[in-house]
Amino acid sequence: MVDENGRENAIPTNLRLLFVLEELAETGVPVTPTELNSKLGLPKPTIHRLFTTLESEGFIQREIDGKGYSPGLRLRKMSAGILSSLRIRTARLAILAKLAEEIGETCNIAIPDRDAMIYLDRVETKWPLRIQLPVGTRVPFYCTASGKMYLSSLDRRHLRNYSASTKLDAMTETTISDPQVLIEEVAKVRERGFSTDNGEFMEGMIAVAVPIIEANGRLVSTLSFHAPEQRLPLDDAINHVDKLKSAAAQLSSLLAD
Repeated sequence: MVDENGRENAIPTNLRLLFVLEELAETGVPVTPTELNSKLGLPKPTIHRLFTTLESEGFIQREIDGKGYSPGLRLRKMSAGILSSLRIRTARLAILAKLAEEIGETCNIAIPDRDAMIYLDRVETKWPLRIQLPVGTRVPFYCTASGKMYLSSLDRRHLRNYSASTKLDAMTETTISDPQVLIEEVAKVRERGFSTDNGEFMEGMIAVAVPIIEANGRLVSTLSFHAPEQRLPLDDAINHVDKLKSAAAQLSSLLAD
């Protein structure tokens, strides 16, 4: 970072690690030390030393290409803890409860981890027949509504890399297990602004998801509902997309408070 007089190294030493993490989080994609440093303007040895420290402590991790870095386990746990803070969570659950009442089905908020979506919050349906996916459950990207919604936020290169490197196990007869078909499905999700799960993750279960967007326009989590197909066919479930999007906009506004 360069100060108003054109001098480098304007960042105090005790804030440099925090600035690196802030830039990494804001970028939202794997980044190299050189790419990130184009904004910070630190000496080259310094930025590499900071990356080494953060990697060794588990706050960031190296990508499979050996060049880029993304948030590590400790940073992801930290972000989940912040999102679960009591004040924000109380407001989130109120929005979820209202949505679940309107739709009549279980509603969920999920956040992306490195290889799966994690359920952060949920409000159960009042129906006795329900599908149990409690808070903390990890579900795959490629065969769930929330996961495909997240995949639609990736740039095309990262989506191709994911599709080619991930084992797309057939969870049911309708699971998309062909990488090219998955890419085409995600393109449709990106275009229409919502995603579906037509019994792809669990036999007889349908789901619909929309993104929860933060101030910079990036997907930070997803809002979805799921239901037994026998009670709510997918074609009927899609009619609730506007309700989902309205609730997602309210949830996004909480992130800006």
